[in-house]
Amino acid sequence: MQDLIQKIQSLGFSQYEAKAYVSLVRQGTTSAYQVSKESGIPRARIYEILNGLEEEGIVIKEAINDSVQYSPLPVDVFLESVQSKWDQTYQSISHTLKDIEQTDPIPDNRVMTLKGERHILSFCRTLLKKAEKRIVVSLWDKMYERLEQDLEVKTMNCSLKGIVFQVENPLSGLDLHRKTSYVDTIGENKWFILSIDGREMIYGPSIEERETAFYTDDPVHIYLLENYIWHDILVNRLVKRGQEDTEKWISKERNQFFQ
Repeated sequence: MQDLIQKIQSLGFSQYEAKAYVSLVRQGTTSAYQVSKESGIPRARIYEILNGLEEEGIVIKEAINDSVQYSPLPVDVFLESVQSKWDQTYQSISHTLKDIEQTDPIPDNRVMTLKGERHILSFCRTLLKKAEKRIVVSLWDKMYERLEQDLEVKTMNCSLKGIVFQVENPLSGLDLHRKTSYVDTIGENKWFILSIDGREMIYGPSIEERETAFYTDDPVHIYLLENYIWHDILVNRLVKRGQEDTEKWISKERNQFFQ
């Protein structure tokens, strides 16, 4: 129940307002005293809270048998009202923010740190929508699953290139990395790279392990990391065409290099 209260608060209601409405939904038409008793709202505040909700149209106040009774706005109506208000607020904020957003080119290329899984994924999807010609990726299975639908939509007007790890039936244009002991035991080091049109890029570690990523429009970063992806693809293709002992040789050389 506390989780529900907190979610209603996130819609712009105070804790007491959320508790009062939920209490009325559970009890139906009742007195302020019963709302206070059931919800834990102090009696000294209950009339103030209920009258405030009445003014907003969330609570209905009636005189019944010489007593004042309160009823909740029906849940379907409440939800529709909240959604309508949210949509209006969203549209207003969206238009205002876009009007004041600095759109002039920024002369200095930059690297920005992104925090939070939801924000990182939103940034990735926004970047994909901006892609005009080419998308280059290096993705492990879980990140691929989150972005697969967005990538598939963009294949209609953009070329998709890159490499994926531990993915079944990847989209056309993506190389599936061969199954190796190194891939199977890599642990938390599952970095992802998403680049569009050679102009903008997001890269970072697995967001399941560390909710941090980096955005850049710096051409040096983009050049190096896109070439890193190409190198991975090239080695993957060469090994598939080579002899069986090639994989053992690569594993040995890698271990020696990183000692």
